[in-house]
Amino acid sequence: MLRRVALALLAVAAAGPAFGQAYPNKPINLIVPFAAGGPTDVMARIVGERMAKELGQQFVIDNVTGAAGSIAMGKLARSTPDGYTIGIGHLGTNVVNGAIYRNLNYDLINDLEPVALLPSNPLLVVTSNQVPAKDLKELVAYLKANADKISGGTAGLGSGSHIGALAFFAVTGTNYQLVPYRGTGPAVQDLIANQIQVMIDQSSNSLPHIRAGKLKVYAVTAKQRTAAAPDIPTTAEAGFPGIEVAIWHGLWAPKGTPKEIIDKLNAAAVKALQDPEIRGKLENLGQDIPTPEQMKADAFGTYQKAEFAKWKPIIDKAGVKVE
Repeated sequence: MLRRVALALLAVAAAGPAFGQAYPNKPINLIVPFAAGGPTDVMARIVGERMAKELGQQFVIDNVTGAAGSIAMGKLARSTPDGYTIGIGHLGTNVVNGAIYRNLNYDLINDLEPVALLPSNPLLVVTSNQVPAKDLKELVAYLKANADKISGGTAGLGSGSHIGALAFFAVTGTNYQLVPYRGTGPAVQDLIANQIQVMIDQSSNSLPHIRAGKLKVYAVTAKQRTAAAPDIPTTAEAGFPGIEVAIWHGLWAPKGTPKEIIDKLNAAAVKALQDPEIRGKLENLGQDIPTPEQMKADAFGTYQKAEFAKWKPIIDKAGVKVE
C-alpha cells in the first residue's frame, strides 16, 4: 500500500508545472510586433538572450507583424498567463495605438501586465544619399519644394516612425506621403535604395547605416546630443526646436500572470541591463538605459499610464484614427 502511494506521488510530481515545477521549465515565447532586423527586434534579441541565461531557458522570438504592432499585442493579451508568453513593445504599440485604433478588442492598460521598462532612444532625421540637402534647413526647404515627389517610411500608424513624422510635420510645416511597412527594418532598406527618400527613424535602427555611409543624417530628436553619435546636432540646434521624441521599450505579460513570475522576469531584465556587455551594445545603438528603480513593474505601469495621458490629446488633435 505504501509503495503504491509513493509511486502515485512520484507520478504527480513528474506530471508537469501545474504540480509545482519551478518556473521556468521550458522555453519562453517572446512576441515581437515588428519584422526581424528592426530596432524592436534587435533589442528583443539582445536583451532576450541575456535574460535567457539568467532564467536558464531559451527565449523563442516570434515576429508577429502588422497594424503597427496591434496584432502582436492582441495575440499577447489572449495568451495563457503562465509566464511562457511575453511581449516586447514600445511607446507606439502600447500607448499610441490605444488612442489611434478605435476597435481594438483588448485594452492596453487592463489586459496586459507590465513586466519591465527597457531602454529608450531618440529618433534621427535621415534620408537616402540621393537627397541633395546638406543640413536640416535645406532638407525642409527641399521637402516643401518637392512634396509631391517625396515619400517617407513608417512602421504603420502609431509606430515610433509615424509619431516622429507627425511631430516633424507639425514643427517644420512639411507634409510628404507616408508609406507604411511591417517594420522599420524593411523600410530602411528601401530608404538606402532610394525607393523612399526620408524617415524619422529610431537611432538604433539607422546609426549602423549612417556609420557605413549608406544614409544621410540631419538631426536627433532630443534635448541633448546622443553619446553614441555626438557629431549629430539636435533638431533645436539645427533650427527647429520642439521636435523632441524618444521611443521607450518595455516588456509585458498577459493579465493574470502570477506576481512571482512577473518578479522573476523583472529581475532577469534588470540583471541583463546591468551586464556591461549588454549595456555597451545598447548604448552603442544610441539607447538610454533606465535605472533598476525605473524598471520595476509597478513604476513601469505608472509611467505607461502617464504616457497615455500625455499622448492621447496630441493624437486626438492630429485627427489620426483607424476604424
